[in-house]
Amino acid sequence: MTSLKESFDPRNNSIGFLRWLMAFMVIFSHAGPLGGFYGGHDLGTQWSDEQSLGGVAVAGFFFLSGFLITKSKMGRASTPRYFWRRIMRIFPGWFLILLVTAYVFAPIAWMQEHGSMDGFWNATVDSPFTYFSNNMWLPLMQHNIAGMGTSIPFYTQHGGFEWNGSAWTLAFEFGCYILVAILGVIGALSHRMVGGIIATGIILLAMMQWFGIGNLSALTPAFGDYRVLLLYAPFAFGILFALFGDRIPIDNRLAIACVLIAGFTYAKGGWLIVGQYAFCYILMWFAIKATKLKNWDKHGDFSYGIYIVAWPLMQFSAYFGLQEAGWLVYHLVIVVGCHVYAYLSWHLIERPALQLKDWTPRWLAAVLARTERPRHAALDWLDPGRAAPRTAPVVPGTTAPQALTRSPDPAPLTAGDATTESVGAGRTERA
Repeated sequence: MTSLKESFDPRNNSIGFLRWLMAFMVIFSHAGPLGGFYGGHDLGTQWSDEQSLGGVAVAGFFFLSGFLITKSKMGRASTPRYFWRRIMRIFPGWFLILLVTAYVFAPIAWMQEHGSMDGFWNATVDSPFTYFSNNMWLPLMQHNIAGMGTSIPFYTQHGGFEWNGSAWTLAFEFGCYILVAILGVIGALSHRMVGGIIATGIILLAMMQWFGIGNLSALTPAFGDYRVLLLYAPFAFGILFALFGDRIPIDNRLAIACVLIAGFTYAKGGWLIVGQYAFCYILMWFAIKATKLKNWDKHGDFSYGIYIVAWPLMQFSAYFGLQEAGWLVYHLVIVVGCHVYAYLSWHLIERPALQLKDWTPRWLAAVLARTERPRHAALDWLDPGRAAPRTAPVVPGTTAPQALTRSPDPAPLTAGDATTESVGAGRTERA
């Protein structure tokens, strides 16, 4: 029996395939409310009272993200560089889909629904010109554009409209990134027992939330939104896997037991208390064992692009009655469309942005070179785990000094990386 630390190879695993697969779990789940399939409900809610199939995928996204992002922060990259890389991974792709939604999908859909553009560009409520600025920082402040969407299944069956109902998890994902940064700065990743206590505390609070124990919002107003602990719990589980990989066995028998636990709790109850953590173990076991899928994303990491375009594309297609063509044609068209968009997004926007992850402006490189010693003395005092022999800084220029680029940084997972969804009472309805 080997441990996670011994078994996990960052360059030889199937995490790329798992992220792709979970992105499509979200799509199939959302076909219920957006296309009118499965009785108009998210796929999975027919069997589970706690979570949809999309919600299961979101938990998986956040778990893998918690593991990889924590491993990244445990490296020698500085906190500013860590945030810069997270920003370069999330925001360029997010900005693109906001623009495509406001200036491509929405006007065409409006024309299809109304027969002319009258009232669209000059809308006084939810203007297309404010859709980008209101949502660019990740929290969704504007959900609709020009009050449209009253003719499609999501409105007629559920009475609402979201141009991108999956994107709500991105703000929570970035909140998790901030949590990991804080753990790094206070030394909780270097002293893993401290980090382990904090991560375990988050999981226990989530369990208390689902058992209805205590008034958690009294601890902090953030817990008044149940989605915080819903998503932070699997992320915290990923943190534990990163911190205690030498003590976590990767065993086929344990994986089989987790399959049974996950399946039973999903159907009978207890998924959010126990089942989702068994599912997370299965993901890690599969990622390590299924190495033949390691090159799944050799042509690009499409999972993020698929995730953030799927909901808008499904809403867009509803204006043209794609759902009336039947389940098979609907899913086939959406899958192909998502891949085309994700391919273009990756090669035109996301990948070029990631190539800037180690870029530093010349003026900042000069400042960093001159202040290296006192800066690192202060940072190493705050986080002793950072301390390590360093090479001399690079001469000021366009390349970041060694102080900021001290270790490779795994590509983050978003919910999306991520993950996500409009939420119903007590569960993630559109994960």
